[in-house]
Amino acid sequence: MRCEALHYTNPGDFWLPPFFLRCVKAAAQDTVSLSWGMFSYRHAFHAGNHADVLKHTVLLAVLRHMVQKDAALTVFDTHAGAGLYRLDGDYAQTSAEAADGFLKLVASKPDQPFAPALQDYVDLVASFNKKDSHKVYPGSPFIIQRVLQERDRDKLKLFEIHPTDTKTLTANIAQLEAGRQVAILREDGFEGIKKFLPPPSRRALVFCDPSYELKTDYGRVAVMVADSLQRFVTGTYAVWYPIIPRPEAHDLPKKLKTLANKAGKSWLGATLTVKSSKLLQDGAGEVIRPGLPASGMFIINPPHTLKAALQLALPQMVALLKQDQHAAFTLESGG
Repeated sequence: MRCEALHYTNPGDFWLPPFFLRCVKAAAQDTVSLSWGMFSYRHAFHAGNHADVLKHTVLLAVLRHMVQKDAALTVFDTHAGAGLYRLDGDYAQTSAEAADGFLKLVASKPDQPFAPALQDYVDLVASFNKKDSHKVYPGSPFIIQRVLQERDRDKLKLFEIHPTDTKTLTANIAQLEAGRQVAILREDGFEGIKKFLPPPSRRALVFCDPSYELKTDYGRVAVMVADSLQRFVTGTYAVWYPIIPRPEAHDLPKKLKTLANKAGKSWLGATLTVKSSKLLQDGAGEVIRPGLPASGMFIINPPHTLKAALQLALPQMVALLKQDQHAAFTLESGG
């Protein structure tokens, strides 16, 4: 049974094995009882938001190019999460962020067809659902595995340290019957990746998508990339980061650019802003936090086709996902 079997057993619904349901129940309990900050973030609350649209469009475009070569490829996902999410589930509906992200995108009626990279992303997510349904959203592990699934020589290593997400990820991946192609490691991806670089094939993509709930994550990303470039300078490194009013958030892409330039490697940076980051007040004078206004992707050793693909896709993301007049994108490259 490959990933297609995840679509259903009940008409119009998505099949969840009993083990997965137990994990979801445990996750709900954890959300109430957790007091330790490092495990309180859950990607399920944010699945399918505008940051995911940017992040996963870029990830998919990078992967499509890299698998064109016959040589074996190893992909590392340093913060894998649960791997698969329900947009009609309690977590996703708590924040309803997908309504302003993926769901808004697929409900739009653009004047022109989607750019190829954006259409590829929309089609891939649709492949996890029944026709005209948008209940299931694949996280990066499932997006990556879908691209690699026909290439037995490729490997996918998933790092996840959150105890409940690790269990859920394990249950989800088990349904793919991917065998030894996919390995799940319950360890800190920032540190765990060191022992795998360079990979035997000398071809790899490192995808880094931490929560950044701890501000130390920004520094740890830069340290991990610096160490990884020393171990394996020809690898491709793709880092997602939030753009918020925090010095560490603004410094991270600058640090990554410096690392790429020092290593003599090409780089590409793309950002998507959907609204202003300014705090507002309601009628009672209470502060209204805007939520995540923008995010970025920084890629070291990007495919040469990526910039052109994003030049078409990013303007459409802005037009279709904008929430106010501050919506914009940036796209720059160097090296």
